[in-house]
Amino acid sequence: MGLPIDYAVRNLARSPARLLLSLVGTTLVVLLVLAAGGYVRGMDRSLAAAAAAPAGHANVIFLAAGSEESTERSEIGPAVPSLVAAGVPGVRSRLGVPYVSPEVHHQVTVRRAPDDPSTSQVLARGVTPAAWLVHAGARIVQGRAPEPGRDEVVLGRLARHRLGGPAAPGVGGKLWFDDRYWSVVGIFESPGALTESELWCPLGDLQIAARRDTLSCVVATFDAAAGFDDADAFARQRLDLELVAIRETDYYRRLAAFFAPVRVVVWLTAVLIATGGLLGGLNTMYAAFASRVREIGALQAMGFGRRMIVTSLVQESLLAAAAGTLVALVLGLCLLDGLTVQFSLGAFGLALDPTVVLLGIAAGLGVGLVGVLPPAVRCLRLPIAEALKSA
Repeated sequence: MGLPIDYAVRNLARSPARLLLSLVGTTLVVLLVLAAGGYVRGMDRSLAAAAAAPAGHANVIFLAAGSEESTERSEIGPAVPSLVAAGVPGVRSRLGVPYVSPEVHHQVTVRRAPDDPSTSQVLARGVTPAAWLVHAGARIVQGRAPEPGRDEVVLGRLARHRLGGPAAPGVGGKLWFDDRYWSVVGIFESPGALTESELWCPLGDLQIAARRDTLSCVVATFDAAAGFDDADAFARQRLDLELVAIRETDYYRRLAAFFAPVRVVVWLTAVLIATGGLLGGLNTMYAAFASRVREIGALQAMGFGRRMIVTSLVQESLLAAAAGTLVALVLGLCLLDGLTVQFSLGAFGLALDPTVVLLGIAAGLGVGLVGVLPPAVRCLRLPIAEALKSA
């Protein structure tokens, strides 16, 4: 018969300091794993959402040849949208309006006022009303759409984070870029997509601000995924336009591949810091077990086998680790889930989905298991007589 679970539970309360150290160490390790996992999953989810199209439809981006990796570097002629709408079969339309969105993408340095020393880099997207058709997930939740010629913009929900969080201008506020004020007339959302970290304004207004008469890209929605073949054929045949057609999903997949090293670095950092926390926990466990050598020797003298004793010690450690993991999960879901973070393309929210939560639970229980075995084995190697004589 082994040691009862009550023995492990009572041992937890014997040393409050040891229990507290175990809880804090496990909580920090699990929080770190949740943050790293949430960062990676949030980035992947935002890139995937940016490419989302309605069921049964597919978006294709027309870019300048050689600029497939960045729409900001691309420059195509202003006649391309009408040529795509008229010359490419399969373009979706509603009431005679084609789903063809000419766009200019331009990084702007935004201030709250001309003399404000704090600045934010935000991607501005010059659009026409067709953009709300092509980017189906984007919708205005406050205010209205901007009108051409009036220096008006709408802010993505996450763009406000980049501009100061709750203190950022809302509807009716002002932003300063291109040496003049722009009025914020609306807030839009596009759940989980990178477009939420952008500001949108009328196409012509941004062309003036960017001092260009060309477009960055044209985004078209086709009635079926097979429409890409027609779009690709059009781009290859019209050599005078110097175009390349790329599926929007492929474009954001390439961006995800470009940021793969960033995700690797995030995981490596999490592993290194978690390893440091684990080593610190091992030191704590070694110190704790050094004072329990006599207790372990007494248990062996009473007839309890080494396997029974190790099982009881593992139960004790796992109980403490489970408590720390639970605390970390509560803190993570309350403080980290949805937390907005910035990166070069914009901003996104940490995503603590079931996969990340399970990874955090595994990390916490792993710390409890790995942390107890080495010191337990070391103590059990001592002869019973020597263990009983230890101080």
